[in-house]
Amino acid sequence: MMRALYSLAMAAAQPLLRRKLRRRGRDEPGYLEGIEERFGIYAAPAAPNALWVHAVSLGETRAAALLVEALRAREPGLRLLLTHGTATGRAEGARLLQPGDAQAWLPWDTPAAVERFLEHFRPCAGVLIETEVWPNLAQACARRGVPLTLANARLSEASLRKARRLAALSQPAYAALAAVWAQTEADAQRLREAGARVSGVLGNLKFDARPDPALLAQGRAWRAGRESPVVMFASSREGEEAEFLRVLRTDRERLRGGQARRATDLMAPVQWLLVPRHPQRFDEVASMAAAAGFTVARRSAWAQESPPAADIWIGDSLGEMPLYYGLADVALLGGSFERLGGQNLIEAAACGCPVVMGPHTFNFAEAAAAAEGRGAALRVRSLADAVREARAIAADAPRREAMRTGAAAFAEGHRGAADRFAQALLALACSPAPRAEASPRSGASTA
Repeated sequence: MMRALYSLAMAAAQPLLRRKLRRRGRDEPGYLEGIEERFGIYAAPAAPNALWVHAVSLGETRAAALLVEALRAREPGLRLLLTHGTATGRAEGARLLQPGDAQAWLPWDTPAAVERFLEHFRPCAGVLIETEVWPNLAQACARRGVPLTLANARLSEASLRKARRLAALSQPAYAALAAVWAQTEADAQRLREAGARVSGVLGNLKFDARPDPALLAQGRAWRAGRESPVVMFASSREGEEAEFLRVLRTDRERLRGGQARRATDLMAPVQWLLVPRHPQRFDEVASMAAAAGFTVARRSAWAQESPPAADIWIGDSLGEMPLYYGLADVALLGGSFERLGGQNLIEAAACGCPVVMGPHTFNFAEAAAAAEGRGAALRVRSLADAVREARAIAADAPRREAMRTGAAAFAEGHRGAADRFAQALLALACSPAPRAEASPRSGASTA
């Protein structure tokens, strides 16, 4: 009964979805591509028996890229179907395609659209990256005998509470999955409580990402040529930039008025680097900084020789986070200063950049705690505290280097998940020969 009501609501919302796609498409034209695919209507023919990988957005697609690389290493002739939910995810996913692969939007979760999707592509198995479990999709795959799995699976306490409130929908969906491979033991326990049968705890794919060495080297070269330290606000989210700019203005006014009360207030000037999480907000954030009285230089206008002089640099480019982390002496973790759950700090650690994070890291709770335990990250209560601590770290070379060492150890100690996930997935389906189950290494365990 509950799923029937859910299906009716999803069907009734389709006109609203079309309007939403048109609105989003004004800022991000990728949303206007293949709109009918969102409703299970696909124009291009598709060969059956591809391995289907669903990565909803940019972060999940980058994680999926690591899994795809490991899958192709084990099965070079494997054909893939990649599906997404956002324009940035689809654009990133296009870079993973090889001849014989296919790419499409995952349809809106109505029974008819899901059936059309599965009938058109007829995948041999499916793997959802991290969190994307849809009730009708899960049930349709189970009914058709398509093994649907959840890899790199995570579930926060907040998401578990939501799943409990909607148990009549979420519990059958999780139970319909053929396998669930969790990132951590804590995720595994929450997933079990949500109704999933957890097959193993294999780690986090994102630890296997290696930063682009050329970008990282360029950022470090720019940093080495500077006198003042660089502090980055990495992957900032809406609401956080306004508070960040307010803190900077307050500090500047106090310093100009001779009202500094702490030694850290009297440090040499800091070069601020602000990198918004969402590209559609680049213009807005640059305008906010200028309106707050700061001079602004956007990455898109930099010469390659060196960044120009400005109060705040705006990182308004895609795919250059290693450059920004290489350039920064320390980074503030976006999404952690509002109740947003925090952004991924693993990339910062892989680049050897110390992190100051706020109180809200529930999206990556275990990784944040582990980074803090390794000395790679520091937790504070507010953005004002974060700015003060970041200044202190940037000015203290021994402390900064100790945090860099901790970051490298934290990142290196968690690698290897991609191969474990690939082994487990190919053992389940889409493999020409039977394979052994994934065997955990140190730091991974069966559940």
